[in-house]
Amino acid sequence: MAQSFVKIINEWDIVAARQLGRNVAKELGFGTVDQARITTTISELARNIYLYAGNGRIIVQKIENEKVGLQIIAEDNGPGIEDIAKVMEDGYSTSGGLGAGLPGVKRLMDEFNIESIPGEGTVIQVIRWLR
Repeated sequence: MAQSFVKIINEWDIVAARQLGRNVAKELGFGTVDQARITTTISELARNIYLYAGNGRIIVQKIENEKVGLQIIAEDNGPGIEDIAKVMEDGYSTSGGLGAGLPGVKRLMDEFNIESIPGEGTVIQVIRWLR
């Protein structure tokens, strides 16, 4: 699996991560609707890193096995998430945002996995399969 990543340190890195995701999605043959889903997902994950962890990275990987897809991994060494079930509730927001956050990301992608250890950090892995 070829992978690329963008370190998330400031708001401009969110834009760079979105562009990376869009470029890789185009290369794999995703249409414009799926490209929008992928860039929205990356925006949400990168913004969470920036707002809550301070820094981390977004990894974009092509999957080209029996199936073709795009995997996005958001990882940070931030404060972690105390209550994953709570942040996965629609409408829950700690930033005053719309609360579409992680539940929205889960709906946009085909696979979603989150692991978080309070005080150590969070890793979120999502996949969108090419249809």
